[in-house]
Amino acid sequence: MSSGVHPVFWSVGEDIQPSPLPQASLWNPGLWTTVEEEINALDASLRELSLSIHARPELLFEEKHAHDVLTDYVAKQGFEVKRNYILPTGWEAKFTHGSGGRTIGVNSEMDALPGIGHACGHNLIAIAGVAVACAIKQAIVKHNISGTVILLGTPGEEGGMGKKIMLEAGAYKDMVGCVMCHPSPGPNATSSLSSTLAIQRVAVKYKGRSAHAALSPWEGQNALDAAVLAYNNIAALRQQLRPHVRVHGVFKGEAWTPNVIPDNAEMNWLVRSPEYNEVQQIVQRVKKCFEASALATDCGVEVDADPKGSMKELIQNKDLGEAFEQIFNAKYGVVDRVYGIASASTDFILIATTALPGIHPSFAIPTEPNGGNHTKAFTLSAASKEAHVACLNISKALALTGLRVLADDGLAQRVVAFHSIH
Repeated sequence: MSSGVHPVFWSVGEDIQPSPLPQASLWNPGLWTTVEEEINALDASLRELSLSIHARPELLFEEKHAHDVLTDYVAKQGFEVKRNYILPTGWEAKFTHGSGGRTIGVNSEMDALPGIGHACGHNLIAIAGVAVACAIKQAIVKHNISGTVILLGTPGEEGGMGKKIMLEAGAYKDMVGCVMCHPSPGPNATSSLSSTLAIQRVAVKYKGRSAHAALSPWEGQNALDAAVLAYNNIAALRQQLRPHVRVHGVFKGEAWTPNVIPDNAEMNWLVRSPEYNEVQQIVQRVKKCFEASALATDCGVEVDADPKGSMKELIQNKDLGEAFEQIFNAKYGVVDRVYGIASASTDFILIATTALPGIHPSFAIPTEPNGGNHTKAFTLSAASKEAHVACLNISKALALTGLRVLADDGLAQRVVAFHSIH
């Protein structure tokens, strides 16, 4: 940092015009020191919290252990806590200083994946939210900044759209903006402010007729065959899709056995693209693959592509992103647009793209080759000391970004204005 009144992250390019600082003393290096000292002081306990969640992976909407240890932790830090908030494993931690200030939101995710545990690093996202909220709390008290920080524990990110449920119940209504982060593979000390893919869930059910698979197979209508044909139809379709499009799914059945023609099969598919409109176009082509296999096997088919199961692409708030980038680049590494989670999807889209301003930067953690998100290798990486250090570094940058929103009227206005036109 510079030795002058303002931290170095206020050195900006010609295309960025930050508003005048509200008071010189607020943005001196002392504010940065407060954030760093608070998060550094919590380092060991945050590490313990992360490993506790990592060692007890819980699936969507079953995050009971994570709920309990996280709410206990923030309660001890002086937050007003609502347990079992909106959802059985949802929670809210709130702290206010002064009066008449703005409210900044922070998210902690908690759920793991079937069979491979915290292979998306939600144990790190959980403690990042805690670190950000605690640092903001300490800073607004010490530097007498009026404002509120609300940390939400949001269950069910992996397929449950828990944030949508909490959003519709009013959990985000008082926030002027919301921040969170996500681990990913990438070069050391990098963060990314990429977008993510829009997504549509498609559920398919085939109804056939059972028969003895050896004695009289001609009496049956094989629902499993319908599902297999649909899978292969989509495999053939993929070569006619643009490289950035993703179509992937699985199938399952009830009471299947080799000597009975299956009379049922279900498939769950995801269609993704950088643009929501293209997703909807691809969904129409995918539906034809399902219908064709039903016709070939003489099975009935139900295709559910309910728009409620869709999410648009993530729009990172430009002004929040620039504030974060200045901070992160000054001390913690480099913000890029290449790595990160650009080819994934998140229910935070429903917050940042639809409801209110937000940013969702990713941060790189060390992984082995081909050991990215949703692999067993990434599960191991999410518990590493190096990942913990990277998590706390981005937490410091996000805390300082949130503090700017609380104290800088001009930035807050630009943040809201950008969101209103996107």
